[in-house]
Amino acid sequence: MSVGIKDVARVAEVSPATVSRVLSGRSVDPAMKERVLAAVQSTGYRPNLAARRLRSKHSNTIALIVADIRNPFFTAVSRTVEDIAYARGQRVILCNTDEDPAKEAMYLQLMQEERVTGVILAPTRQGGDRAKMKLDFPVVLIDRAGSGWTHDRVVLDNGAMAAMLVEHLHEQGHRRIAGLFGAASSTGIERRAGFEQSAAALGLEAEALSVVHGPGEAERRVTDLLNRADPPSALIASNGVMLMAVMRAVHAAGRSVPQDVALAGFDNDDWMELVGGGITVIAQPVEEIGRTAMAMLVDRIDHPQAAARKVVLAGKLIARGSSAAPVRTNRKQA
Repeated sequence: MSVGIKDVARVAEVSPATVSRVLSGRSVDPAMKERVLAAVQSTGYRPNLAARRLRSKHSNTIALIVADIRNPFFTAVSRTVEDIAYARGQRVILCNTDEDPAKEAMYLQLMQEERVTGVILAPTRQGGDRAKMKLDFPVVLIDRAGSGWTHDRVVLDNGAMAAMLVEHLHEQGHRRIAGLFGAASSTGIERRAGFEQSAAALGLEAEALSVVHGPGEAERRVTDLLNRADPPSALIASNGVMLMAVMRAVHAAGRSVPQDVALAGFDNDDWMELVGGGITVIAQPVEEIGRTAMAMLVDRIDHPQAAARKVVLAGKLIARGSSAAPVRTNRKQA
């Protein structure tokens, strides 16, 4: 004998409408929600998802579309989103664009066909046309503000955090600094702007390089920098994946951190504590970003006509041995 919503409602002593509200992930009194979920488990109720999609405008599924799942930043945000969705009885579809606007467009179209409840998106820089798509679900942007997008968003104060790294290296005695920034995202552009503005204000000899997304690109740019007759004494990388690439290139060139070149960047991945005296970084509040994005998405579902909001979060500077004062100075550096 099949079990239906009315059976669950009878066991939980609530109305069928309340059961549907809980199962769709909408806002419900916590105690009532707990009763309904307990009744679902005790009765063995299994919703017919295909039928629900036909009846409803959405599937109680959240889509998370990220730029590069290899980047631990997106992995950590994904974990937080999945944990919250699971607690709400929602499913998560995870998609990876590889910074490719064509893949981004394909996944957004797929989410239309899947009738997802909402999407959390780290948009590509070139995908601004997607902002004009007529979407049947709310969108919350993370990490990147996204050119042309007018949706809710939660981002880091990228310019200020890049400036913080420059100021830290300046305090350590570095006067020639190079920065490597992703060319495919608004995040890289904002961090580059903060780097350049801070370096100019401090009178530093600084060079900002845009690095296209692809294997070996960051290593090639770092190798070129280190092979110069008068290389920079410090490097900044705009994300954790690039930091690892920079470290790899420094080692391949037979140089050491920080003896030959200091290093700092963004993201606080586990390996960064284990390299020498550790890597100096701006640690992003990844869990807070995931929680905030989910809260904004739920609020947007309940209040679709509200004005779009932008939440800007701050990171934390963690100073470690990689940004020590320069060992090899010359007249130009001094």
